[in-house]
Amino acid sequence: MGIFQSKNITDNEDRVTLPEKDLWVAVLCRAALDACGGPPQLDMTRRANKAHESLYHYNRDQARHFFLEGGAHFRNVCEMAGRNPLYVREKIRKVLLRKNGWNVDVPITSHYRQGPKRGSTRGPYKKKLGRPRLYVV
Repeated sequence: MGIFQSKNITDNEDRVTLPEKDLWVAVLCRAALDACGGPPQLDMTRRANKAHESLYHYNRDQARHFFLEGGAHFRNVCEMAGRNPLYVREKIRKVLLRKNGWNVDVPITSHYRQGPKRGSTRGPYKKKLGRPRLYVV
């Protein structure tokens, strides 16, 4: 075994990481950083940095479109990276929603989404009769 070959083989002989697969994983990672990362830490009052800001917005929008509505190209990249496209899309969608202030960790069946409480469904509803109370002010 050569030096480079032993680097790519893990303890389990069935699992071999190929350089091409690592490349596609890196493509997904770069797209995730572009979609979720913040703006560059540059002084935007200088004219030379204005191009960086517009390029950042363009890359961010393109990466978000790639993940959320990528289509066949997105599925091919995930397949070559050995990742499930539905899982990747759902994880990135949750991260983007969290960045926009949404609470995506609350399940749909949570108590506040069930609607108003209703009375018992057994038999007719009976009002309790009692004597009226007088209050003195």
